[in-house]
Amino acid sequence: MASGTDVMDRAPAPTPSGPADGGRRRWLVPLLLAVGWLVGVAWRMWLARHTTLPIAHTDEDSYLNTARALAGGPGGFSSENEVLRRVGYPLLISPAFLGDHDFTTSYRLVKLINAMANSALFPLAYLLARRLPRLGVPQALLAAAVAATLPATVFYANVAMIDAVMAPLVVVWMLAVHRWIGRPGPLAAATAGLLVGAFHLLHSRGLVIVAVHVGLVLLLAVRRRIRPRDVAVALLPVLALALVNEAVVRLLGDRIYLLGSNPGGGTVQAVASGQGVVRLGAAVATQLWYLVVVTFGLAGVAWATAVRELRRRGSDAAMRWTLGVALVTTVGVAGGASVILAGVTGKPSDAIYARYVQMLVPFWLLVGLGVVLAAGYRVVLRRAAVAAAVLVLGAAVVAGRLAYVASQGHYLRYGGFSAPDLMALTGGWREFRPVVGAVVGLVGCLLLVAVARVPRLRVPLLVALVVVNVGAMQLIGQRLVRPMVAWTEPTPTVADLGIRPGERVYASNGVNYILRFNLSHQVTWTDVRWFGERPPADADVVLTRWAPGAADDWDGAAYGFVRLGGNPRQHWAAWRRG
Repeated sequence: MASGTDVMDRAPAPTPSGPADGGRRRWLVPLLLAVGWLVGVAWRMWLARHTTLPIAHTDEDSYLNTARALAGGPGGFSSENEVLRRVGYPLLISPAFLGDHDFTTSYRLVKLINAMANSALFPLAYLLARRLPRLGVPQALLAAAVAATLPATVFYANVAMIDAVMAPLVVVWMLAVHRWIGRPGPLAAATAGLLVGAFHLLHSRGLVIVAVHVGLVLLLAVRRRIRPRDVAVALLPVLALALVNEAVVRLLGDRIYLLGSNPGGGTVQAVASGQGVVRLGAAVATQLWYLVVVTFGLAGVAWATAVRELRRRGSDAAMRWTLGVALVTTVGVAGGASVILAGVTGKPSDAIYARYVQMLVPFWLLVGLGVVLAAGYRVVLRRAAVAAAVLVLGAAVVAGRLAYVASQGHYLRYGGFSAPDLMALTGGWREFRPVVGAVVGLVGCLLLVAVARVPRLRVPLLVALVVVNVGAMQLIGQRLVRPMVAWTEPTPTVADLGIRPGERVYASNGVNYILRFNLSHQVTWTDVRWFGERPPADADVVLTRWAPGAADDWDGAAYGFVRLGGNPRQHWAAWRRG
């Protein structure tokens, strides 16, 4: 291939084969995709074997309580607010709460649903690798395996969080957009609209997707690339699923009570000043920089390719529009998340909150891999130079932000769910390490570019990336997940203490909120409400603080209760009315 040839001009290389080979390939690839999906499900369930109770509070608690209510069980609280409330994920996992199961069984079924949806990324990534970078079958299969094992995606299959299904949904949406632009028609328009509606039904970041979709529809209509009827066909599914969300919210009624505050003036105030704009820009830059680091520069390579495609009017129109949609979505999601979080906190709080953009990691990795594997040498070098610049400049921005905030006497949190894959790659389990992140990204990008130049090393290269992903997930499990499980799992269990179905159970605000939530989940027959010092008159059992010798140790005997047991080291006890 000529050194200046771009990957997007490249058609899939034909593979010589006779009729028998062609027949075998027709069933071999679907078989490999099905087997890969099953292996992915099994691997995700194995990774999740240690989590028997939620570790990501209060997101998991909110989804699980809503799902239980949708399945006909008792309700509970949700940390959502009225404006951004979504019911799509609780609807998806609600079958796990059908029947008379204990919480551990239901939670395991939730993770099975997660694993099945999350593993769908493998066949979807294969289709994307064949259609956009136009890789050959063997390389597309391996590239899909790399995308499907990314910690940014796999991690969330281990917990009851919506992010478990977002990455596959992004890939299938991009496939639908590509098909719609390439072959306009009502079915393609409706499919794209339905997927965008699913985003809206699932999570508030779907608002960005809806805005991008509406803009795309209008632009296509103005450019006369679609017929007027297709405008309505593309928008109606979005409206329909928005109405479904509202209908289910009304159906739930007050069985789910909301603890979150609606976005208001605080959001505007947080970004309306010059300092607020700088803070917002730094937060967005940090998230975009993260995408380049965890893909070893491939996201930067892909962005440079997307910008180039947008400027080439003679290139593949479907490719150009699809990459343009992906670019706008990436910046929009990063910006939208930063605005909402700024409005919630009103001050610097998170060193990085990559959760919302993590759904885009597989897509950009696949596009970047396509460039590195198939484009000419000069093209790859130019795109890699862009990635290197993003890594270096991004690290400088992040380091400067950390230093400035520290000089103002603030501390930026670095939570376990902000970017677990970045933690594993940089060894930054307790602190953000932007310089190390930049070095990891630069070295990884250099190796990818160098090794991909040797055709016989491309398969080992892709296999090595899968091994890195699997190893990173193993490390995350050992260093992050298992310690969280050990810290957040109350012992003994509610059943061990003899608390029986039918008893009215309340929990004191004095119990650490994580332990309080996980104790409450084990009470599957009623909604465990909270109280202050005095227990409610109708309480049969109460869960309270147990801190021997401390002033806030709760004495249930003063209210006619008898202690059943508990854990003084975890500072909680269960009491039954005498």
